[in-house]
Amino acid sequence: MHVVAEDIEQSAKSGKKKRSFWLEFPLLVAVSLLLALLIKSFVIQAFYIPSESMENTLLVNDRVLVNKLVYHTRDIERGDVVVFSGVDSWKGEVDLPEPSNPVSAFLNWAGTVFGVVPGEKDYIKRVIGVPGDVVKCCDAKDRITVNGVPLEEESYIYPDDKPSGRHFEIKVPEGRLWVMGDHRSVSYDSRSHQGDPGGGTIPVDQVIGRAFVIVWPFSRATTIPIPDTFSQPALQAAGAVGAGAPFLLGVAGAVPLVFWRRRRLLKRL
Repeated sequence: MHVVAEDIEQSAKSGKKKRSFWLEFPLLVAVSLLLALLIKSFVIQAFYIPSESMENTLLVNDRVLVNKLVYHTRDIERGDVVVFSGVDSWKGEVDLPEPSNPVSAFLNWAGTVFGVVPGEKDYIKRVIGVPGDVVKCCDAKDRITVNGVPLEEESYIYPDDKPSGRHFEIKVPEGRLWVMGDHRSVSYDSRSHQGDPGGGTIPVDQVIGRAFVIVWPFSRATTIPIPDTFSQPALQAAGAVGAGAPFLLGVAGAVPLVFWRRRRLLKRL
């Protein structure tokens, strides 16, 4: 009898543990989704690559991690690969079916959070021009130039692609960026939106973050650095002159004012 009682007691405890697990499981899932949502919203988000527009830097079905904090500590730089929202602006490169019911809508949202399905209006492109830059195609050697400095792009654009199949010239407005895909012949990028407000440029405040690493598939896991062509001293100097122009104009206006004020003070003495 004693042994039977122990078995019954043990069975009751086991049943309680099973019931406890199934009661706690939904809470565990909810907490996990909440943490994922917080991380997605403020720190790092995974994104799925749905199109060929960034080949061969990024391939269809790649998953990348996007740093959402980096542009709180530095400006967006030429050569950065950025994810941005095209809501109310660019038409999607990939047509995605609308969820047919609340369950599929939730699964689609969860898939976007974890980077296993593409966002409806999210794009990934490379920044070629920042505010104030003059971006032009092309020079005598068919190279894109930024502020007159040619870009050597063989290291990242799709093999045998031209830097651009169409000619253009634009001065990037304040608060906007000129972006292009690395697979230039199939990329629906700034060149394809030159008739839109902003001349094809995108708003800086629509940038979600910088793609900095490929995490899936494991065989392609690698970082996404800024190509060396964007580190050219001539390009950096051209950018510095453009960025510093308002300051220099301010100094030019302030110097005569200072001398005028000093002359008035000397006259009073």
